[in-house]
Amino acid sequence: MARSRYKIFEGNAYPHFLTCTVINWLPLFSNPTIAQFALDTLKFLQDNNRLIISAYVIMENHLHLIAMAENLAKEIANFKSYTARLSIDFYKEQGNEFVLSQLAFHKAPYKVDRPYQFWEEGSHPKQIQNLEMMRQKVEYIHTNPVRRGYVDEPIHWRYSSARNYEGMSGLLDVTTEW
Repeated sequence: MARSRYKIFEGNAYPHFLTCTVINWLPLFSNPTIAQFALDTLKFLQDNNRLIISAYVIMENHLHLIAMAENLAKEIANFKSYTARLSIDFYKEQGNEFVLSQLAFHKAPYKVDRPYQFWEEGSHPKQIQNLEMMRQKVEYIHTNPVRRGYVDEPIHWRYSSARNYEGMSGLLDVTTEW
């Protein structure tokens, strides 16, 4: 049963704008190790031809992507499941009881199969319908850190594809031609 009004239209021909949010907007991506888990997992999905990424940004408590896949819903679910497991294991190894207690406290009550919840449910997919929408979403993604006051220019944010679009190397390769 779907819990969301958002729907992913499957197939490689449809890029989607996606937002993945840490439970209760906890700023866990402020830890470079947690951010690296997300980057490494996205790269794995790219390298195995399971995900095509056109733009991304990782903020302290959420990330945005423009991505395509044969089964995008499945790949995003795999991404979220794997990064959640890595992150929770990391906090356990670190003995970080504060973060673990937050992940337990904010867990949805019906999620009885697990003690913690890392991600909010869903990814709020919005199908990119034309070039104008693609440009608007790419700009939105790249200016997110600027709007938050973290940097003056989008290319100054390390965890973004803004550098790729300026011909520089980024942390992930992205498809800049659409």
